[in-house]
Amino acid sequence: MIWSFLAVLFSGWLYVDASYRGPQWQRWVFKPVTLLLLLALAWQAPVLNTTDYLILFGLLATLVGDALTLLPNRRMLYAIGAFFLSHLLYTICFASHMTLTFFWPIPLALLIIGAALIATIWSRLEDLRWPICTFIGMTLLMVWLTTEHYFFRPTDYSFTLMIGSSLLLLANIVWLISHYRRRFTSDSAIVAACYFVGHFMIVRSLYL
Repeated sequence: MIWSFLAVLFSGWLYVDASYRGPQWQRWVFKPVTLLLLLALAWQAPVLNTTDYLILFGLLATLVGDALTLLPNRRMLYAIGAFFLSHLLYTICFASHMTLTFFWPIPLALLIIGAALIATIWSRLEDLRWPICTFIGMTLLMVWLTTEHYFFRPTDYSFTLMIGSSLLLLANIVWLISHYRRRFTSDSAIVAACYFVGHFMIVRSLYL
Protein backbone atom coordinates (compact mmCIF):
# COMPACT_ATOMS: atom_id res chain seq x y z
CA MET A 1 0.00 0.00 0.00
CA ILE A 2 2.85 2.41 0.82
CA TRP A 3 4.03 2.77 -2.79
CA SER A 4 0.49 3.25 -4.04
CA PHE A 5 -0.07 5.90 -1.38
CA LEU A 6 3.14 7.73 -2.35
CA ALA A 7 2.13 7.61 -6.02
CA VAL A 8 -1.29 9.12 -5.17
CA LEU A 9 0.35 11.75 -2.96
CA PHE A 10 2.88 12.78 -5.60
CA SER A 11 0.38 12.87 -8.46
CA GLY A 12 -2.17 14.77 -6.37
CA TRP A 13 0.45 17.29 -5.29
CA LEU A 14 1.46 17.90 -8.91
CA TYR A 15 -2.16 18.63 -9.79
CA VAL A 16 -2.71 20.92 -6.79
CA ASP A 17 0.49 22.78 -7.67
CA ALA A 18 -0.63 23.10 -11.29
CA SER A 19 -4.02 24.41 -10.15
CA TYR A 20 -2.23 27.20 -8.31
CA ARG A 21 0.57 28.15 -10.68
CA GLY A 22 1.30 25.37 -13.16
CA PRO A 23 0.63 24.90 -16.88
CA GLN A 24 -2.71 23.75 -18.25
CA TRP A 25 -1.34 20.45 -19.58
CA GLN A 26 -0.22 19.47 -16.07
CA ARG A 27 -3.78 19.81 -14.81
CA TRP A 28 -5.15 17.82 -17.75
CA VAL A 29 -2.72 14.97 -17.05
CA PHE A 30 -2.52 14.64 -13.30
CA LYS A 31 -6.20 14.93 -12.35
CA PRO A 32 -7.25 11.73 -14.15
CA VAL A 33 -3.94 10.07 -13.24
CA THR A 34 -4.53 10.75 -9.54
CA LEU A 35 -8.06 9.35 -9.71
CA LEU A 36 -6.81 6.26 -11.55
CA LEU A 37 -4.17 5.77 -8.86
CA LEU A 38 -6.87 6.10 -6.19
CA LEU A 39 -8.91 3.51 -8.06
CA ALA A 40 -5.90 1.17 -8.11
CA LEU A 41 -5.36 1.79 -4.39
CA ALA A 42 -8.98 0.91 -3.68
CA TRP A 43 -8.69 -2.25 -5.78
CA GLN A 44 -5.71 -3.39 -3.68
CA ALA A 45 -7.75 -3.38 -0.45
CA PRO A 46 -7.23 -6.70 1.35
CA VAL A 47 -10.96 -7.49 1.61
CA LEU A 48 -13.68 -6.05 -0.62
CA ASN A 49 -17.25 -6.77 0.35
CA THR A 50 -19.98 -6.57 -2.27
CA THR A 51 -21.00 -3.05 -1.22
CA ASP A 52 -17.36 -1.90 -1.13
CA TYR A 53 -17.29 -2.12 -4.91
CA LEU A 54 -19.66 0.84 -4.91
CA ILE A 55 -16.70 2.98 -3.88
CA LEU A 56 -14.80 1.81 -6.96
CA PHE A 57 -17.80 2.59 -9.16
CA GLY A 58 -18.09 5.97 -7.42
CA LEU A 59 -14.49 6.76 -8.32
CA LEU A 60 -15.18 5.77 -11.93
CA ALA A 61 -18.20 8.09 -12.01
CA THR A 62 -16.05 10.89 -10.61
CA LEU A 63 -13.45 10.24 -13.31
CA VAL A 64 -16.16 10.54 -15.97
CA GLY A 65 -17.46 13.77 -14.42
CA ASP A 66 -13.99 15.28 -14.37
CA ALA A 67 -13.41 14.32 -17.99
CA LEU A 68 -16.65 16.06 -18.97
CA THR A 69 -15.62 19.28 -17.21
CA LEU A 70 -12.33 19.28 -19.13
CA LEU A 71 -14.01 19.18 -22.54
CA PRO A 72 -13.91 22.45 -24.49
CA ASN A 73 -17.72 22.86 -24.38
CA ARG A 74 -17.94 21.65 -20.75
CA ARG A 75 -20.87 19.26 -20.63
CA MET A 76 -21.75 20.58 -17.20
CA LEU A 77 -25.16 18.94 -16.92
CA TYR A 78 -23.71 15.49 -17.58
CA ALA A 79 -20.75 16.21 -15.30
CA ILE A 80 -23.09 17.16 -12.46
CA GLY A 81 -25.00 13.94 -13.13
CA ALA A 82 -21.78 11.91 -12.89
CA PHE A 83 -20.79 13.60 -9.62
CA PHE A 84 -24.29 13.00 -8.27
CA LEU A 85 -23.99 9.31 -9.17
CA SER A 86 -20.59 9.13 -7.46
CA HIS A 87 -21.93 10.54 -4.20
CA LEU A 88 -25.05 8.37 -4.44
CA LEU A 89 -22.89 5.24 -4.74
CA TYR A 90 -20.73 6.37 -1.82
CA THR A 91 -23.83 7.02 0.28
CA ILE A 92 -25.35 3.61 -0.45
CA CYS A 93 -22.05 1.96 0.47
CA PHE A 94 -21.79 3.91 3.74
CA ALA A 95 -25.42 3.26 4.67
CA SER A 96 -24.94 -0.49 4.26
CA HIS A 97 -22.37 -0.46 7.09
CA MET A 98 -24.27 1.84 9.44
CA THR A 99 -27.13 1.78 11.89
CA LEU A 100 -29.45 4.71 11.20
CA THR A 101 -29.56 7.23 14.04
CA PHE A 102 -30.81 10.77 14.36
CA PHE A 103 -29.26 13.71 16.21
CA TRP A 104 -31.12 16.80 15.03
CA PRO A 105 -28.31 19.44 15.29
CA ILE A 106 -26.38 17.65 12.51
CA PRO A 107 -29.04 17.78 9.76
CA LEU A 108 -30.03 21.27 10.92
CA ALA A 109 -26.46 22.55 10.51
CA LEU A 110 -26.19 20.88 7.09
CA LEU A 111 -29.53 22.35 5.97
CA ILE A 112 -28.28 25.81 6.92
CA ILE A 113 -25.05 25.26 4.99
CA GLY A 114 -26.95 23.97 1.96
CA ALA A 115 -29.47 26.82 2.03
CA ALA A 116 -26.70 29.42 2.33
CA LEU A 117 -24.80 27.87 -0.59
CA ILE A 118 -27.86 27.71 -2.84
CA ALA A 119 -28.85 31.28 -1.95
CA THR A 120 -25.34 32.45 -2.87
CA ILE A 121 -25.26 30.90 -6.33
CA TRP A 122 -28.98 30.59 -7.24
CA SER A 123 -29.19 33.62 -9.53
CA ARG A 124 -26.23 32.40 -11.62
CA LEU A 125 -27.27 28.79 -12.15
CA GLU A 126 -29.85 29.37 -14.92
CA ASP A 127 -30.84 26.01 -16.47
CA LEU A 128 -28.68 24.07 -14.00
CA ARG A 129 -30.56 25.20 -10.89
CA TRP A 130 -32.35 21.97 -10.08
CA PRO A 131 -29.56 19.56 -11.14
CA ILE A 132 -27.07 21.42 -8.96
CA CYS A 133 -29.52 21.68 -6.05
CA THR A 134 -30.10 17.93 -6.30
CA PHE A 135 -26.34 17.32 -6.34
CA ILE A 136 -25.88 19.53 -3.28
CA GLY A 137 -28.68 17.65 -1.51
CA MET A 138 -27.03 14.30 -2.21
CA THR A 139 -23.68 15.56 -0.91
CA LEU A 140 -25.32 16.86 2.26
CA LEU A 141 -27.04 13.50 2.76
CA MET A 142 -23.69 11.73 2.43
CA VAL A 143 -22.11 14.01 5.03
CA TRP A 144 -25.11 13.62 7.34
CA LEU A 145 -24.87 9.81 7.33
CA THR A 146 -21.13 9.74 8.01
CA THR A 147 -21.30 12.43 10.70
CA GLU A 148 -24.21 10.71 12.46
CA HIS A 149 -22.26 7.45 12.37
CA TYR A 150 -19.18 9.05 13.90
CA PHE A 151 -21.24 10.85 16.57
CA PHE A 152 -22.77 7.59 17.81
CA ARG A 153 -19.84 5.28 17.08
CA PRO A 154 -16.52 7.19 17.12
CA THR A 155 -14.10 4.75 15.49
CA ASP A 156 -11.21 5.25 13.10
CA TYR A 157 -13.45 3.95 10.29
CA SER A 158 -16.31 6.36 10.98
CA PHE A 159 -13.89 9.27 11.50
CA THR A 160 -12.24 8.55 8.14
CA LEU A 161 -15.58 8.55 6.33
CA MET A 162 -16.74 11.72 8.08
CA ILE A 163 -13.57 13.61 7.16
CA GLY A 164 -13.62 12.30 3.60
CA SER A 165 -17.24 13.23 2.92
CA SER A 166 -16.86 16.60 4.67
CA LEU A 167 -13.86 17.48 2.52
CA LEU A 168 -15.81 16.57 -0.62
CA LEU A 169 -18.60 18.88 0.55
CA LEU A 170 -16.07 21.66 1.20
CA ALA A 171 -14.51 21.13 -2.25
CA ASN A 172 -17.93 21.41 -3.88
CA ILE A 173 -18.84 24.53 -1.90
CA VAL A 174 -15.64 26.30 -2.94
CA TRP A 175 -15.96 25.08 -6.54
CA LEU A 176 -19.58 26.21 -6.94
CA ILE A 177 -19.01 29.62 -5.36
CA SER A 178 -15.86 30.15 -7.41
CA HIS A 179 -17.47 28.96 -10.65
CA TYR A 180 -20.83 30.70 -10.34
CA ARG A 181 -20.28 33.67 -8.05
CA ARG A 182 -16.74 34.95 -7.78
CA ARG A 183 -13.22 33.69 -8.37
CA PHE A 184 -10.63 34.21 -5.65
CA THR A 185 -6.95 33.53 -5.12
CA SER A 186 -6.01 29.85 -4.86
CA ASP A 187 -9.61 28.66 -5.29
CA SER A 188 -8.62 25.90 -7.73
CA ALA A 189 -5.82 24.69 -5.47
CA ILE A 190 -8.15 24.60 -2.43
CA VAL A 191 -10.77 22.66 -4.39
CA ALA A 192 -8.16 20.19 -5.68
CA ALA A 193 -6.63 19.60 -2.24
CA CYS A 194 -9.99 18.99 -0.53
CA TYR A 195 -11.18 16.91 -3.48
CA PHE A 196 -8.26 14.50 -3.56
CA VAL A 197 -7.87 14.18 0.21
CA GLY A 198 -11.62 13.58 0.51
CA HIS A 199 -11.58 10.74 -2.03
CA PHE A 200 -8.40 9.34 -0.48
CA MET A 201 -9.99 9.19 2.98
CA ILE A 202 -12.95 7.30 1.53
CA VAL A 203 -10.60 4.85 -0.17
CA ARG A 204 -8.66 4.54 3.10
CA SER A 205 -11.82 3.27 4.81
CA LEU A 206 -11.48 0.08 2.73
CA TYR A 207 -8.32 -0.72 4.64
CA LEU A 208 -9.88 -0.36 8.10
